[in-house]
Amino acid sequence: MRMHIEIVKNSKRWVALSLVFIVISLSSLLTKGLNYGIDFSGGNLFQLKFEKPVTLKEINTALDKIGKDIHQFGGNGRKVQISEGNEVLIRIQEITEKEKNKFYDEIKEVGKYEIVKEDKVGASVGKELKMSAVYSLAIGTVMIVAYITIRFEFMFAVAGILALLHDIIIAIGGISLLGYEIDTAFIAAVLTILGYSINDTIVVFDRIRETLRKKSDLTFGEILNKSVNQVMVRSLNTSITTLLAVVAILIFGGESLRTFITTLLIGIMAGTYSSIFIATPLIYLLEKDRDKKVENSKYLDNGDDDEHKEKILV
Repeated sequence: MRMHIEIVKNSKRWVALSLVFIVISLSSLLTKGLNYGIDFSGGNLFQLKFEKPVTLKEINTALDKIGKDIHQFGGNGRKVQISEGNEVLIRIQEITEKEKNKFYDEIKEVGKYEIVKEDKVGASVGKELKMSAVYSLAIGTVMIVAYITIRFEFMFAVAGILALLHDIIIAIGGISLLGYEIDTAFIAAVLTILGYSINDTIVVFDRIRETLRKKSDLTFGEILNKSVNQVMVRSLNTSITTLLAVVAILIFGGESLRTFITTLLIGIMAGTYSSIFIATPLIYLLEKDRDKKVENSKYLDNGDDDEHKEKILV
């Protein structure tokens, strides 16, 4: 199946549509910010296994009671998740050893339990993780620019990176809008989006380079449009197949995977759009003059318009 959409001709429309999503995402990041989990903000994590099945209501009632003395266990700050095997996962902001012991004593009212796991992350560790995440993204971006510049051209690298920034901003903005808690898995999701999106974009760039090498009567804009339309169906099919798996995990994967999978879902959709509707139009907008050069070389090569050929040579 072949598709034909005027990608280059409507470049400004695609870019304008993306700008709307970027503005919404940045607005959310500036006003709401991100809901940092204990990995970044510091805090305690308790994983308990009860002898008998317990309900979320029973756990919350017990935590509300503890929250009267230790505010971290209050309704706004805590995160509670019940999983299979009568296990309960509780995340709260950082508490002292004395407060932790009080929690263990009080939670006995719900039922007999054993401690499966207990983690504590300090605020300083959270700051280090934030900086490590920023460094990871920066280094990944620089390496991608270098790779695309070597393999293609610098302007292709610029367009590719702008398309990646588009995907990352929309993915992070989407999580900010939804208010989901972010942890280290969120960084893994963002890096996965970088890899997935640039891979999709490079497929488009490869076809453009291949078409440019062939002798053609087409202008630069027409070559871009033809190339992206040739790989559009393949790109869409790949993304749809991936999204089916992602949606299945989102439905059945449970609470602990919600932020990771939702970030991937938003990022893959944004990446599929940017590979087709942003990366290629950006190349055209950055290299508009190339359209004239290709047009001129066409006359020089064909020699079928002597008057125009003479004018160019002069």
